[in-house]
This record gives sequence, C-alpha cells and structure tokens, in this order.
Amino acid sequence: MVATTELRPGDLLDHYKIEKVVATSGMATVFRAVDTLTGDPVAIKVPHPQIDNDAALTDRFLREESIGTRLNHPGVMKVFNNPNRSRTYMAMEWLDGKLLRQILNEEKKLSSERASKLAARIANALEYIHANGIVHRDLKPENIMVDAEDNIRLIDFGIASNAGARRLTFANLSQNLGTPDYISPEQVRGKRGDARSDIYSLGVMLYEMLTGTVPFSGPNLLAVMNDRLLNDPLPPRSIDPEITPQMEEIIYRALEREPRNRYKTAREFAHDLLHQDSVGVSTRGRNRGTLKGRTRSQSILLYALLAMIPLLIFALLLLVSHSH
Repeated sequence: MVATTELRPGDLLDHYKIEKVVATSGMATVFRAVDTLTGDPVAIKVPHPQIDNDAALTDRFLREESIGTRLNHPGVMKVFNNPNRSRTYMAMEWLDGKLLRQILNEEKKLSSERASKLAARIANALEYIHANGIVHRDLKPENIMVDAEDNIRLIDFGIASNAGARRLTFANLSQNLGTPDYISPEQVRGKRGDARSDIYSLGVMLYEMLTGTVPFSGPNLLAVMNDRLLNDPLPPRSIDPEITPQMEEIIYRALEREPRNRYKTAREFAHDLLHQDSVGVSTRGRNRGTLKGRTRSQSILLYALLAMIPLLIFALLLLVSHSH
C-alpha cells in the first residue's frame, strides 16, 4: 500500500468503512469497503495525492469517474455518483472475481467454449458503450473482471474517449495509447481510433485466450507496435490445431489491419462467436503468417529501421518546439 493514501482498515471515508487494500498502482489505491448506509460491499478507488500536480493523470481519473457514472450495464463496472464526498475518490460496485489477466496467468489458455463465451460477453458490453458514444481504447485482460460464473465487467475507462474527441498527437501519444500488445494499427499510426479499435483489441485477447500467446511480438515496445503494421500473426490453428477454421476466421475478421475490413460492430462479433456454425471460412488464412518467416538479414534491417523511429520522433518534436 502507498502510505500517501492515508487510509487504513477500519477508517471511515464519508459513509464507507475501509476493510482492506485490494490493489495499488502508480495512480491510485483500491480498497474493499462497506457502505454503512446499506451494508453492501463496495470498491473505493483513491488517487494518490501526487496526481493533483499532474494535469493528465487528474484528467484521466475524472474521465473514468464521469464515464462510469453515466453507464449502466451488467458488463460494465458501475461507479456510484457521489457529489458530496469529502475528498476525491470513486465508489464502485464490488465484484468477487479475478482479472482476466490472472486467469490467463494461471491457466495459460482457455477452452474454445469458454473463450467464446467470455469474448461474446465482452463484445456485448462493448456494443453498449459504443452505442453510448464511448470507445474504451485500452481493452486488455488487466481491464476485464471475471466472476465465478464467467460474467464480466469492463473496468478502467481512464483513457476512454467520447465520440468527437480530439485525435492523438505525438505530444499525448504515451498518455492516450493503450497497452502495446492490444492496441490497433490505427492507434499505432497516431489516429484516435473508434469502436473498431476496441474490436481489434478484443480480437487480440481472443487470440491470446485460445493460443496462450499474443499475436504480435518484438524485442521492444516499438517493435511490438510495428509488428502489426508489417506482418500478419501466425495462424491460430498452426499453434493449436484444435481451433476450428470458423474460430480462426472470426479472429482474422477482428484483426484486420484496416478498420474498414473488420467487424463493423461488436454486435456482429458477438453474433459470430455465438453462431460459429454459420461463419463462412475464406481462403485468406492460407497466406497468413508468411511474413513471419523473413530471413535473419531482413529481420536485422527491420529492427534497425525501428530503432530509428525514436530519433525521428525526437527530431519532429524538436522541430515543432522551435516553430513556436
């Protein structure tokens, strides 16, 4: 626990009695607490005091709270509106369960049936937030809570965007991009992304749930991000032949490099997951993953080019700073 949160088990925060710390990060500490007015368990997220001096982190916390109080869906973690609180914090519903990341760490990969069920439930939650003008933008196993019945909750809307929000620039790239393993190609290119970016991220998670590995990799962050711009992933069935051609096709549709070629909506994604027998299989999978077999010299050239990217970004930022 970070001492600057100043809260200990037994303390009262307004009408919430703190029980224990359940998670901590560089931004906030999450406690399990009891609402003394109702007797219900709740999760209390308290930002560390230092974020008050960081405009970007403060904006992220307030955005997460604002979005959470607006949404009301069984697949989205509910944030309770509390305008009369004595300090900045979020009170959220308590869910007994595990993060999807913890489940994957423990089980490595999931059965096709379970992966399909979880992905379809995540897609249904995405359909709801997209219909309400919200794009999550940081969809990953760390931001999916799963209970004992495999019901899910989307959490952490800190870098979510509203429809019409400003696009990304190099200046806010690191603060507003999602995790490199799960972000879409258009986000790598610095675009704001839309609902189809979340569909891509869910496609990455489905690939990981079924194969035990993410589809793109590299020796550093830039290589991971650029791998999805240059290559196709290894076909899932080459990793696990028990994956059906229909499931592989579903993954391919979600992981299309160009957004226009992906599922248009999360609803379509969920429909195919729940009706796999009706999914038509294309021949495109035959050529998937062929670029992974590049020669060693080609790989060295590629990573040499990738190594130049930070220098180019620095030069661009320097040029922009001198122009003002």
